[in-house]
Amino acid sequence: MKKFNIRKVLDGLTAVSSPSPSPQSGAKENDFIIPETIQSEHFQLCKTVRHGFPYQPSSMAFDPVQKILAIGTQSGALRLFGRPGVECYCQHESGAAVIQLQFLINEGALVSALADDSVHLWNLRQKRPAVLHSLKFNRERITFCHLPFQSKWLYIGTERGNIHIVNVESFTLSGYTIMWNKAIELSSKAHPGPVVHISDNPMDEGKLIIGFESGIVVLWDLKSKKADYRYTYDEAIHSVAWHHEGKQFICSHSDGTLTIWNIKSPAKPAQTITPHGKQPKDGKKPEPCKPILKVEYKTTRAGEPYMILSGGLSYDTVGRRPCLTVMHGKSTAVLEMDYPIVDFLTLCETPYPNDFQEPYAVVVLLEKDLVVIDLAQNGYPIFENPYPLTIHESPVTCCEYVADCPVDLIPALYSVGSRQKRQGYSKKEWPVSGGNWGQGTQSYPEIIITGHADGSVKFWDASAIMLQVLYKLKTAKVFEKARSKEEKPSTEIVDEDPFAIQLMSWCPDSRMLCVAGVSAHVIIYRFSKQEITTEVVQLLEVRLQYELNDLDSPEGGGYQTPAPPTPSTSPSPQTSGPQTHHSTSSNSSDGIRDNVPCLKVRNSPLKQSPGYQVELVVQLVWVSGEPPQQISSLAINSSYGLVVFGNTNGLAVVDYLQKTVLLNLSTVELYGSNDPYQRQPRSPRKSRQPSGGLCDINEGSATSEDRCKSPTSDNRDNSFSRSRSSSVTSIDKEAREAITSFYFCETYSRKTDSTLTPALWVGTSLGTVLSISLSMPPAGEQRLLQPVIVSPSGTLIRLKGSIIRMAFLDATGSLLPPASELWYEPNAPANGEERERGRKRRPVSVSPSTSQELNEHQYALVCSEKQAKVIALPSQNCIFKHNITETSFVLRADVVQSGSGICLTCFCANGHIMTLSLPGLRPLLDVNYLPLTDMRIARTFCFTNLGQAMYLCSPTEIQRITYSQDVCENLQEMLGELFTPVETPEAPNRGFFKGLFGGGAQSLDREELFGESGAGKASRSLAQHIPGPGGIEGMKGAASGIVGDLARARIALDERGQKLSEVEEKTAAMMASADSFSKHAHEMMLKCKDKKWYQF
Repeated sequence: MKKFNIRKVLDGLTAVSSPSPSPQSGAKENDFIIPETIQSEHFQLCKTVRHGFPYQPSSMAFDPVQKILAIGTQSGALRLFGRPGVECYCQHESGAAVIQLQFLINEGALVSALADDSVHLWNLRQKRPAVLHSLKFNRERITFCHLPFQSKWLYIGTERGNIHIVNVESFTLSGYTIMWNKAIELSSKAHPGPVVHISDNPMDEGKLIIGFESGIVVLWDLKSKKADYRYTYDEAIHSVAWHHEGKQFICSHSDGTLTIWNIKSPAKPAQTITPHGKQPKDGKKPEPCKPILKVEYKTTRAGEPYMILSGGLSYDTVGRRPCLTVMHGKSTAVLEMDYPIVDFLTLCETPYPNDFQEPYAVVVLLEKDLVVIDLAQNGYPIFENPYPLTIHESPVTCCEYVADCPVDLIPALYSVGSRQKRQGYSKKEWPVSGGNWGQGTQSYPEIIITGHADGSVKFWDASAIMLQVLYKLKTAKVFEKARSKEEKPSTEIVDEDPFAIQLMSWCPDSRMLCVAGVSAHVIIYRFSKQEITTEVVQLLEVRLQYELNDLDSPEGGGYQTPAPPTPSTSPSPQTSGPQTHHSTSSNSSDGIRDNVPCLKVRNSPLKQSPGYQVELVVQLVWVSGEPPQQISSLAINSSYGLVVFGNTNGLAVVDYLQKTVLLNLSTVELYGSNDPYQRQPRSPRKSRQPSGGLCDINEGSATSEDRCKSPTSDNRDNSFSRSRSSSVTSIDKEAREAITSFYFCETYSRKTDSTLTPALWVGTSLGTVLSISLSMPPAGEQRLLQPVIVSPSGTLIRLKGSIIRMAFLDATGSLLPPASELWYEPNAPANGEERERGRKRRPVSVSPSTSQELNEHQYALVCSEKQAKVIALPSQNCIFKHNITETSFVLRADVVQSGSGICLTCFCANGHIMTLSLPGLRPLLDVNYLPLTDMRIARTFCFTNLGQAMYLCSPTEIQRITYSQDVCENLQEMLGELFTPVETPEAPNRGFFKGLFGGGAQSLDREELFGESGAGKASRSLAQHIPGPGGIEGMKGAASGIVGDLARARIALDERGQKLSEVEEKTAAMMASADSFSKHAHEMMLKCKDKKWYQF
């Protein structure tokens, strides 16, 4: 029976709620009275920032005064970019695609038009932008929007060919409408198609050009409400652009032509150009090309205008990449892009459309990249992109996140990474330079590491809610690459991406890095600041293929085991297994692959740049025609010089200093004679597993980003539908038991131990924790000469579900990290003092308590997919137990430092994020944050210290969240500001003669024309106004001072006006109902007037 510790309750350290954990019977009462300073009020969950390239972009806009770039996506997301480090993410509630964006230039506001026919006004004057107003069209589909500079009237074109006008301040429709039949009148017998373009004449605001898809363009006079001219061309129109003087405009067409029109000559175009068409000699029309999707026409004071267009290539250029064409005078530059072009914008010196434009750059939004081209330099070089938009350069397969790492790490990685940068970029400053950085006080270093499908590993500086790439490591360099599909070795176990990274283990103190790839390979790297050439890559090959019926007759050349060791015996050091530097055997005579690895390590010298350099490659080999199983767990310890990895067959311990295999055991052998499971022997051929195992690449998943499934534990892909129970009965006679987690520690391996000894704890997919003792030779030269003795020492504990995390606490409840070595330069002279100084190990167990009795104790935390237990050592009594989830299972669990204490953080497959106190396992936070929608989240979710966590929310974006109350409270300060007060440039001077004789820009009183007094009210059924949540909340984050006061006053007036209009509507409805009531009453009176009382 469970008993509660009354003193702990009185101390207020245990929650009273029913699911709270309880001390287990058999433990002494005083053994675990550890004060826990961490409380539930220290936790709060919120999103912080989103980094990376906007996934599936659909539209773009730029504010030329504020210098802010906005990108909309197909899922309704909005990403705003200012100077490097100033980024913002917003989301439209509906999730509909963003079809167009328009800035209210220098006003700190943005209009977005969505595919669900809604228009939204965003307030950018606050750190977290919010929607002020929305307008939902009911009867018409929106196809194009145009907001003239310094105007509050937004033109909205529709699929029916009509144009409606919206007041941006109040977000109400004007009564002024341009109907398609009035616009074209008798010029065409058929419907002109949807509106594809609207813009006003740069020199006359009263003239509006309207482009219809069918090829008709109309110049509309707003005052007289009729068309001045109509221009007809027999090819569909994709876009229209004005010359700044307002006398000419240019159209791009579906046959790859550009037509230039003089506004007063509607009969035929002044010029027709086919930029990529071959001109026939006999004067015939050039052959048609692909559609020109967009054209921009930009003028310069000194020199020829620029015509910039996307598309329009000849149909015979098969396989040619998408292009942007820049035509300047007689020169035509064709700039090839890596991905299809979504949109492009030309950045100009002036926001005024009626002045010389002076273009200086082109921003090109591609499907998977953002490119900015420098127009002012010869050869049109691109700008070096300072945003972290290359996360998806190759699909991300796994992540690690380390907060509060050693302070010298980021400078070291930056110094080696800066040498990898490409040359040939524009020498100018990045042109998107708006906004200001946040004033955050958070100063600890943070690093995110991403592993990719092409075998690359990227290190990112993630400090202070920014993200910047530091260094990129290409692990595929150590292998021979097949030049063609025919050359692919038959030993490969995956069809694509054989170098994909599946697991990473990193020691920040020593900078040692270990990666496991999908081809059952492990690579160990050391960090060095010096370049070296490795003549021969060190290689170990391991036979880790264990079948139960092999016990009696082990395969020749494999690992020979005398008998399964019992927990009490310590076998001699296991150093057998091939340690060749090149593969010694290949396919045997009968064609069965045996003793061959999946990939071939290169045998030529390898030049290794400063940074991470290969120390050792370990490969699992085929055994009698059976492919090696993919690696499911990995750990490195720099203090012991050991790497351990496991899969569904067993585990191997490698000494990377002596380059030897110390242990190569199946899971059954780890148990010894105490195996609790009645396993069925299984033949190597009968039920061969798919080679994918943990990473079902052969299963034909179409998208590259989802190829590598969860590398965190075995069979995780199928786990959504089946029970995760791991009792003995549910083993289904399956002989395999995967190794799922490791922990190196200095602990009490047996109940009788009185001293701490090095050990390796091993967790399995059936919920068992086993121990392996490590007997280390003395440090220094002896470490390289004497063998490390490893011996399995039996089962320690069992939990429900697969083991996913282990950790150790000292007697005071402080975290005991694994022992580690400090970094030293490996390529320094052997007798250098630096090496000896660096080799000093970090102290393993430092207890602040003076009580000798307490110093003899440790606590081990073991967390599985279902529950967590805290074990007192050396007694091995379970003192706390908590069932984390009954109906779901834990995908990721981490033990983290959070403010004043440590806690266990868990992310479950049902979307819950939880934190539990340590060692008491009290629930402190449980939030239903995010249901697991795809395997990417399971594969990339990480918690780290100081309340930080992250995951990949799309194939191209990292979402960072915090579970710390402190970070949530300080987030507002840390976020950058998008809007900064900037003077609008002066309008261009009209000049004396233009002012005297006319010809300058004509202004228009739009208020008089479109306001209620001039145009009347619009039909209420056409669109519905929805006030946004940003109306009142937005003001909280708005700037203080007169601007803020004015904005608040304006919003208050808006709200008052809104309330008044609601009252007016209600009054009208009441009057209508009163009127109908009086009519009914009058009719009744007439009916009943002549009737006597008895006739009723």
